[in-house]
This record gives sequence, C-alpha cells and structure tokens, in this order.
Amino acid sequence: MPGSAVQFGDGFEIDRTAFELRRAGRPQKLERIPLEILFLLLDRRGQLVTREEIIEAVWGKGVFLDSDNSINAAISKIRQVLKDDSENPTSVQTVRGKGYRFIAAVTEIGVPELPPVAVTQPESRAESPKVDLPLPVKPSAGIRWPLIIGAVVLLGGAAVAIVLTTSHRKPILTETDTVVLADFTNTTGDPVFDETLRQGMAVELDQSPYLSLVAEPRIQQTLRLMGQSADARLTPETAFEVCERTASAAVISGSISSLGSQYVLALRAKDCRSGRLFDEQQIQVARKEDVLHALTGMASQFRRKAGESLKTVQEHAKPLEEATTTSLEALKAYSTGVKVQNTSGSLSAIPFLKRAIELDPKFAQAYAYLSRMYGDVGDYELSSEIAAKAYELRDQASDPERFFITAHYYIAVTGNMEKAEKTCSAWAQTYPRDKAPHGFRAGLIYPILGNFEATVGESKEVIRLDPNFPIGYSILTSAYTWLDRLDEAQTALQMASQKGLEIPDFPIQRYDLAFLRGDHAEMERQLVVAEKLPGDTDWIYSRRASALGYSGHLQEALKVSQHAVQLAQEADQYERAAQFQIATAVRNAFFGEAGAAQRSAIGALAISSGRDVQYGAALVFVLTGDNSRAAAMASNLEKSFPEDTAVRFSYLPTIRALLALKQGEPYQAIKLLQAAIPYKLGVPPSSYLGIFGALYPVYVRGEALRAAHRGREASQEFQKILDHRGIVLSDPIGALAHLQLGRAYALAGNKDKARSAYRDFLTLCKDADPNIPVLSQAKAEYAKLQ
Repeated sequence: MPGSAVQFGDGFEIDRTAFELRRAGRPQKLERIPLEILFLLLDRRGQLVTREEIIEAVWGKGVFLDSDNSINAAISKIRQVLKDDSENPTSVQTVRGKGYRFIAAVTEIGVPELPPVAVTQPESRAESPKVDLPLPVKPSAGIRWPLIIGAVVLLGGAAVAIVLTTSHRKPILTETDTVVLADFTNTTGDPVFDETLRQGMAVELDQSPYLSLVAEPRIQQTLRLMGQSADARLTPETAFEVCERTASAAVISGSISSLGSQYVLALRAKDCRSGRLFDEQQIQVARKEDVLHALTGMASQFRRKAGESLKTVQEHAKPLEEATTTSLEALKAYSTGVKVQNTSGSLSAIPFLKRAIELDPKFAQAYAYLSRMYGDVGDYELSSEIAAKAYELRDQASDPERFFITAHYYIAVTGNMEKAEKTCSAWAQTYPRDKAPHGFRAGLIYPILGNFEATVGESKEVIRLDPNFPIGYSILTSAYTWLDRLDEAQTALQMASQKGLEIPDFPIQRYDLAFLRGDHAEMERQLVVAEKLPGDTDWIYSRRASALGYSGHLQEALKVSQHAVQLAQEADQYERAAQFQIATAVRNAFFGEAGAAQRSAIGALAISSGRDVQYGAALVFVLTGDNSRAAAMASNLEKSFPEDTAVRFSYLPTIRALLALKQGEPYQAIKLLQAAIPYKLGVPPSSYLGIFGALYPVYVRGEALRAAHRGREASQEFQKILDHRGIVLSDPIGALAHLQLGRAYALAGNKDKARSAYRDFLTLCKDADPNIPVLSQAKAEYAKLQ
C-alpha cells in the first residue's frame, strides 16, 4: 500500500488521510471537485485519464450535469494553485481531445502517527467515555466530500467537545429500518433555532443512502391517531411513541442551550425496540455561526454509530453550510415553509420560501422547493424561472438535493423527459430508499412518454417506500385510468381512504372515473366534496365545464369555466386561469364555434403566454382558419422549447400537420406526424389542468388519412381514441371521434358501421345547444346515409 501522503513539484504535498493539498506545510485552497480530480490523476500518474473516466469517477454514470465545463474549470483551478502552465506543463498535461495525464515526479512519504487527543468534557460530567475513532482511509475516486471524524473540531478557532457513549461493533440499524427525528429542544431564548436544527439534521441525514427518516405525512397521520394535532411539537417522548407506532428502529432527539456566550448542542439516539441509548453526543461551540457546522459532525458520527459504512459517509457528507445555507434565519424560514406545506398546502408555503431566498439569495434548495410549490399551484412559467435559478446554484446543495434540482430542471425548464429519466435512474440507484426519483418518473416523466405500465410500477414503489404519501396513490389511480383499468383505479383511491389520506386530487379523480362510467350522480357528489376542500375548487369547476362541453352543452360549459378562471385569478394563479380558459377555446374550436374560440384564446394569451397556453392557442387558430398566426406560434414554441419532449413529439407535429391539411396536403401531414409515433399514447402537460392534447397526433392522423381517401386506415386511428377513453377523458376529441369514425366508415363504403358511429355521436349530443356547426353537419351527413 502506498504511503499516506505524496510530495511532488515545488514543495507540494497531498495528505491522503486529511484529503488536503499543502505547500511547504501550509494548506492550499482548492475546492472539492478539483481536489477529487487531482487525487484521481495522482493515483494514475503517468497514465492517460480520459474525460469520460473523470466524469464517472467524480459525478457517476448517467448523471446529466454540466460536467464537461466543470472539468475544464477544475483543471484550470488545479493549474492556478500548482502554478502550472498549460502550454508547458510540469504537473498536469492535456492530451487533446482525450483527457489528462499527471507527469510530475512523485515521492511517497509516510505520515507520522498522531498522538492521542484529549477530549474536553463539560463540567456536568464526572468523566468522559472513550471515543471510538475510525481508522484513516485512503480517499477513493468518486468521494463527494472529505470527512474527518475526531474528538476535537476547530470552528473559527473555538474548541468543540464531543462526548459519546461506548461504540458498538454490530450495526444498530439495517438498510430496511426507519428513523424518527424529533424536534430539538431550544432553551437559548433565541427563536432562530426553532425548527432550524431539526431541518438541518434532516438535510444531513438525508444525504445517507443507508438511512431513511420517517416522512412528515406519516408522522402527521400517526400524531392524529395519538389524538394530537398534525402539527404538534415532536418532543422526545412524543417522537418515541411515534417511533413505536410506526415500527421504526430508532429515534433521534437533540437540544441546544446557552453556556455563557457559547452554545452547547446535544444529540441522543435511542433504540425504539429495546429503549437502549446507543449514541450520545455533546458539542460546545463558541459562536452561533458555528452551530450548523457542528450539526454536520454530529450527523456523520451518528451515521457511523448506526452502522453505515465509512465509505458512504465519506462520499455523501457535504457540510451543512455548503449543502443548504450559511444563514440560520434563511434555514428557519425554509424549514417553516416545508412544515406549512405539509400541513396547509403548497400555496401557504410560498411566502416562507420566498423569505428564505431573500435572506440567502444563494440557497439552492429553497429555490428548488419554491419552484415545486409554484408548479403545484399551476404557475408553470414562474416555476420554470425559479427552477433555472436553482440549477445555477446546484453545486451548493447536498447530493440528493442536487439530483432533485437537476431532474426538476429537465422537467420544468427544458422539458427534456429523456434526460430527466436518466437522471432519476441514477438518483434511484444512488439513493434506493428515496421515493422522490420514483415519484418523478411515475408522475411527471412516464405519462408524457406514454409508458403507463412503468407508471404503475413506479407509483407502487413510491407507495412501498412511503405508504402514507397520498401522491403515490393519486399517481397509481391515474396510471390505471390511462390503462382503462377503472376498477383498479377505484381500488387505489380506496386504499388511500383506508389510511385516512385525502388531497384535492382525489375528488377530481373520482369525478373522472364517474364520468367514464356515466355515473352523473357520483359526479355531482364529488363536485360537492371538492367544493368543501380548501384550495383547488377552481379545478373541479374546470372539470365540470369539460364534461358539459363533451356532450355539446357549450354555453353552460362556458359559464362554469369562467367561474373557474375567476377563482384562479382571485388566488393569483394566472397560469392556471389561462389554462382553464384556453381549454374552453379549444373545445369551441373543435365544435366549430370559431368566433367564441378565438375570443377565448386571445383572452387566455392576455393572462399568460406559457407553453401549454401557446399550444392551445395555436390549435385554436389553425382550427378556425388563422393559419399564419398558428404557424408563428408553432415557430415560437420550437424556438422557446427546443428540447421539450411534449413540444417535439406532440405539440409541433400536431399543429404543423393541421396546417398541412388546411393547405390541402394530407400526405405531408401524415409525414409530419411520423415524429409523434414514439410517444403517440403520451399524456402531455396540457391535458393535466385543461384536458386537451392527449392523442391529438392520433386524431389528426385519422383526419389526414381520411383527406387522403384512405377510409379504412382512418377508421383505425379514430377507433384508437375510443379504445383509450381513460387517456382522453372529457377532451372534445373523445366525442368527435364517433363522428370522425362514421365519416371514415362512410368513405370506406361500410354504411352500416358508419350509421352506427353517427348514431353514437348524435345520441351523445342529443341535448346539446342548438345550431352548433359540427352537430348540424353531422345531422345532415347522417340523413344522407339513410
């Protein structure tokens, strides 16, 4: 085994145990990634290390980060510190187009064994237990951050004492156990520590691929079962009972107190099954600013005591002030926002998260969480803008948070679901106990790709990892609905109800299932239920408008939709309001009400110019004959969202194929729709709130085939829509597919099937508003078939 340190060049030395670069005995400032790359080059000195090998060693396989530019920047920083000339290198040589080679002469040296370190003990203790320190190890390629666990840590020049119980050789926790984290007891009188320390400790422990904290929704449900409010304080005693009720393995409690001008942090970990205390720590810090740093050391020590390997602790232990924020006030605002979101919803959390960013404009995870909140309430433009800012700051976050930020960036900003899926795959592999990557794949990625069986599998994995997370059941319900497995969708909702879970999504989904079954009484019941729930009342009204419009009740649908738009605007949810209004415009355009459709589209664009609103408006303009405006909007979508999966494979092919049809070029339309084939069954984002856009490439292909006088093939396309009602729901093409199927059969010479399809459409619209253009045409065409 090589020595623990090496010397090279003009007095430079790398200490393997300290993971540090020094010159003439003095530490040199070099950031984590450049230092990791320097270690890798040194370990393979004299050999070519390719850029691909550097990416895999430092960032891992399949993670889509801006690693190429990061390598360039890292090598530049290494050369600055080593005073190495890139043109005439003495240490790091560039091999053009391939990678780098370390060329300096290296001398292996040993590091003298350190003498024992005395442990400072608080006055209240008679004696200090022995501290069991891990043996130093050689940092390996891919280490995320150096971790040095010792008895004494220097924070701003202040000595910090750590007192521990006797260590245990046998791991306390297994990879299937969960841990309950209690609130920290704060006796300092400074409210900045309220909620903050628990949130900070959660961030530190969440970096572990080995540990799994009991999720907040499950804690809240358990508190309710204990007869307490969902937001009750999690005292050590309460947390222990939660631990027992959730069959968790351990409970962690902590405290902070004042000692003169200094602070004393304490941490205790107890085995919930035996009641035995297996970790106890106490740290004294000189300044408030040192508290977050102290939490990092305590969390790392707990992870080792719990049984996690030193290797994973080293690889995933970014200091808290670098993984979140250096501002205690910002962390307090963030932690309050997270708690409020869990108890009162996304809209209520937004002011706290905005405050966190005001206090620390570089707080990456606060931006990411705020972006998610705006996405939850339907403000996709603002969500995208904030997600982009989080992505810029992603290096100032922990590993799991960086995965979250990156995946969310691909989903919310670029719309590139292929990259998002690969990032989530790497995320799930690194953190197999984290439900978030499975939730992203199930709820946001696979639906757009039309992979509904995979959606079922991923949503079940979310439920397995967190049985009390309601969104998991909501996604599973949607997946079964898209697959037209309505009984299983109903069962998924019942499973959530049996656990006492209820979110605004559930009445909407029950309403959709009742619509698909033709159960009007149940639809009315769910409308009443949704009206009583806080928030999202506008959503159920938009759903009702869509159902009314499906059978030709356009005037009543317009009134209900206008009410939904008004409610959304009163709540300052303008993107949401615009989507409700553009859905009305698309519906009117399909039914031939050109004037009303254009007015609604122009009104929607005045509220928001978001991606899905632009798509809906382009559809309206092409369907109502304003081809030049539709073409311009298509070009703008292509320019603004060049990577977006829905835009590339659904929105643009649909709009441009319709334009080709309007110009009398059906075969060009068919050719343009070839791009949509990979994800033809996908559920695009426009269908989430507005219920329009799903299977539109299939519908337009049917129209193009009919225009090309290929009636039999056209009928097959329209039949696909009727066979996938769970995807289409109350989208107007679901009703119009009956009419188009009749037209295709008539063209193919099959009058019996044609008459049957026409009758289905006319029966569906038997009580429709009078003088709807499409309905009048259908009646005339049906009469000719008699």
